[in-house]
Amino acid sequence: MSATTSETSKARKKSIGAIALDFFGKWGTLLTIAFLLVFFSIKMPPFKSMANMETIFRSISIVTVVAIGITISLTVDGFDLSVGSVVTFADTLVISMFVWYEFGTVLGIFLAIFISLSVAVINSFLIVKLKIFDLLATLAVMFIFEGVALTYTGGGSISQGMPRLDGTPTFGRIPDAFRLIGQSPYIIILMLVIVATVHIFLNYTKHGRYLYMVGGNREAARLSGIPVDRYRTIAYFLSAFFASIGGIMLGARIGSSQVNAGAGFLMPAVAAAFIGYSVAGVKKPNAIGTLVGAVLVGVLENGLIMLSVPYYSLNIVKGLVLAIALAVTYYSKD
Repeated sequence: MSATTSETSKARKKSIGAIALDFFGKWGTLLTIAFLLVFFSIKMPPFKSMANMETIFRSISIVTVVAIGITISLTVDGFDLSVGSVVTFADTLVISMFVWYEFGTVLGIFLAIFISLSVAVINSFLIVKLKIFDLLATLAVMFIFEGVALTYTGGGSISQGMPRLDGTPTFGRIPDAFRLIGQSPYIIILMLVIVATVHIFLNYTKHGRYLYMVGGNREAARLSGIPVDRYRTIAYFLSAFFASIGGIMLGARIGSSQVNAGAGFLMPAVAAAFIGYSVAGVKKPNAIGTLVGAVLVGVLENGLIMLSVPYYSLNIVKGLVLAIALAVTYYSKD
């Protein structure tokens, strides 16, 4: 009788532990955000001001859009490491369109995005046609387009009124309409519209469901008649597209093109995309979860900066957040 009671007690404790673990796996990200909001608000009352909340959302806008691109690549069980280079490339292109070639807002943005999609062409060719592992292929492409962006600018930055490195004067101006994209509330609205659009696309359209099916079981999707290679290609094109949008937003925000400006967006974007897996127990890449992951990263970074944590230590925290996100993601998959 006592042995039976002991076994029942152990089973009950195990069940409670499993429920608690499952609950934290589903809602841990939101609970962590809530804890950080309370903690930073107590430590620094200005943290909870509306102005600072707006600053946080503005600061995560570009990261979120870039992370949305990574999220789409993850739906087909891929992974796009080249997004940081695409951000730099698109930023370089769009500013050069205005300053060097004196194009208008719409044409400059269109050309920058169109040319940036060449990254997706190369990624798709390497991954889909040559069967190179996506992590290795996109890593190679990342280095290639870092070099392309540097070569295009001659290794320098581009800003209004600055001559080219060979001394050639420039007369183009960055349009005021373009600069608005990088200001509040427009940059925040653009981010939210993209998140909502991708959420609807992935969850309520045939093509979004096909992307998930390809990522879930590629062979089963192929036997079901889904053109697997086509949807994998679409995923990498969308990833590059949203990374280029991030580069456009960056150019509008800082009003110039800087060397390797997009490199700093890769790690927070990857963290946001992987954190999104576990939000609400979805256990798959999703746009809303990615936004929540970006908010977590943004709140943490903003709070640490307000606590006067040295900037060179922030990458330690970001790395830990990414490690925890990966641990939770792959543990929940098991």
